[in-house]
Amino acid sequence: MEILIIFLVVFGIIVLQSPVIKWYNYLYEKRQYKLFLAQETFYHAIVAQHLKYYNRLSVDDQHKFLFRTYLFKKAKKFHYIEVEERAEMPILISAVAVQLTFKLEKYLFNFFRDIYVLKDDYHYGFYSRPFEGHVDHSGIYLSWDKFIKGVKGLTPSWNMGLHEMGHALAYVNFISQTEEDKHFKKEFKNFSKVARPIFESMQNGRKNLLGDYAGTNYHEFWAVSVEVFFENPIRMRHEMPELYAAMSSLLRQDIIEMLNINKLAA
Repeated sequence: MEILIIFLVVFGIIVLQSPVIKWYNYLYEKRQYKLFLAQETFYHAIVAQHLKYYNRLSVDDQHKFLFRTYLFKKAKKFHYIEVEERAEMPILISAVAVQLTFKLEKYLFNFFRDIYVLKDDYHYGFYSRPFEGHVDHSGIYLSWDKFIKGVKGLTPSWNMGLHEMGHALAYVNFISQTEEDKHFKKEFKNFSKVARPIFESMQNGRKNLLGDYAGTNYHEFWAVSVEVFFENPIRMRHEMPELYAAMSSLLRQDIIEMLNINKLAA
């Protein structure tokens, strides 16, 4: 009898867990939405000043984008190392994460509670070369100097923030498996059918738009592909059309279509 009761309790927890979590999230977001509205104008002023991507969105999508940015920032603890904290820092970092995942269902990277913002390049572990950013079990690490240069478009085809958020997205889906997006995981297989042969050809010495660093390993190939997809989409579609199409399907975003819509609206 006791075994049956224990079984029923465990079964009930398993069955009810998902609906309870969804209901809790609904109530949480509803409450946070009211708090967000009081700050939306402030968020808009910061994000609109720095992110071209955001300015290409419709008014409704901008509203959704800012709310996701607010929730992402709310869910993280930001640590500032040898750099003075400024109000725009956590907002812009959160906005770049939301840019990558904007059309995906899961976007909070819940495994990562901590984000470390460092002044400039730094040394990590036993590596001799300095790091601009990295992702591991302890958190997301970003050099603010390199991050803001990427956001401002001062480094063509290169955006360190998007690069590291690409690593974080892969981490929560494939390594920690704590925030799996069904579409992303399913579509990544199709992405790899296109991407793997390109990556292998790079390891054999072939050059392309992605640059040598993308050939370091498949993790870096993915993260660099994210950067180029957002920062240089026209050239990517021209020179690597299959990879561009695979990225577009994977992230549910077509950056060139966004550009064309804005031209028509202008």
